[in-house]
Amino acid sequence: MKRVLVSGASGIVGYGVLRSLRQAGQPCFLVGTSIYDDSVAPAFCDVFEQAKPTDAPEYLDWLLATLRRHRIDLLIPGIEIDMYHWVEHVPEIRATSALPLLNAHELIALCKDKWDFYQQLKAAGVACAIESSLEDDFNALVQKFGLPFLLKPRRGFGSRGIVRVTSEEVFLTHQEEIGTILMAQPIVGNDEEEFTISAFCDGLGGYFAGMTLRRKLSRDGFTDKAEVADTAEFSPAIAELCRLFRPMGPTNFQFRRSLAGPKLLEINPRISSSTSIRAAFGYNESAMALEYFLDRRNPTQPVIRRGRAIRYTDEQIFYEDGIHF
Repeated sequence: MKRVLVSGASGIVGYGVLRSLRQAGQPCFLVGTSIYDDSVAPAFCDVFEQAKPTDAPEYLDWLLATLRRHRIDLLIPGIEIDMYHWVEHVPEIRATSALPLLNAHELIALCKDKWDFYQQLKAAGVACAIESSLEDDFNALVQKFGLPFLLKPRRGFGSRGIVRVTSEEVFLTHQEEIGTILMAQPIVGNDEEEFTISAFCDGLGGYFAGMTLRRKLSRDGFTDKAEVADTAEFSPAIAELCRLFRPMGPTNFQFRRSLAGPKLLEINPRISSSTSIRAAFGYNESAMALEYFLDRRNPTQPVIRRGRAIRYTDEQIFYEDGIHF
């Protein structure tokens, strides 16, 4: 029986991974971790462990002890901060006999800063790159990008922290952060033409399988509504990005459709928030990860069912006698 630890199990990625592994039907012992002792996480795993904050001095010792205690085979990051922390401590993690599910280390480092990532795209002449700037002059940016345009955090994920600049007054409230914290971009396409694509990459410049969703975002920056879409339109861009960055394992590509072709919003070098939606339509990247990294079996393209998904608020009930539904 495979033994898997998923961090950030109180969040949409973490419990999405746990649910996907349960749905796969493989015999797994699942450990979920979260810093919160009152979260929904225990409903989705065999054992729940309250985690130390990832930036706490004692976190690594806690993690290594937890991996040894539960004899973990594979650990999967459900939050971005864990991915960045684990990649700095792979030898210590591997010494417990556990394997961290991490993408190509160079890509993880590059994706940490969107400006550095854009510089790599620009240098390689990638057609899907969105022009970006650290210019802090309002008129120069209007001349370059038009109005409105965006100020986007160099670090972070999803749509969090993005500022839609509609006037000089809005711009001036954020001007001092441009360069160090924010970068400027034009608005590409519209909210109805945004796509999230998961590919299971081979680390050699290609990928085994993929799935595309047209999506709408929630206010928190996660996929709120999604519809299964065709990948063919985005395949040339994904192939080019895979040749350039050589991602490995589950990799998330986010695009917007434009008159000039697909434009890349960002790459998330990990499992993304729509993973449980994908699993419901036949693309279970968490199960693929177990087969690939633990059983050494290459994934194959699954049959994807067509349809749409809508997320909504629900409740998980925990009774005092330990039974829940």
